[in-house]
Amino acid sequence: MSKHRYEGLLVLNVKGKEDGAQKIIDRIEKDFKNEDCDVESIQKMDTRHFSYAKGDLSSGFFVNFVFKAAPASLDKMRAKFALDDDVYRQQYGRLSDKAKAA
Repeated sequence: MSKHRYEGLLVLNVKGKEDGAQKIIDRIEKDFKNEDCDVESIQKMDTRHFSYAKGDLSSGFFVNFVFKAAPASLDKMRAKFALDDDVYRQQYGRLSDKAKAA
């Protein structure tokens, strides 16, 4: 099955977590690799406040993953993170493949 490049923006719930975001990011990266995804880069974008707070969470830690995965693997990750209390929101988009070196 062919793999496509994706960009995933995840908003992490780090409220009340002593360890902060790094342990959660490491665990999520391991989850990607367990589903046969090739993580190309991880961009940590720090904690940001929400314009409109829903519930008791008023801010989240934003992190951006660029990875290659089969479409079925992406569906599995989306379902898994939907049940994860540490992942508050998730959004994925397909990227164009990198130009091959000549």
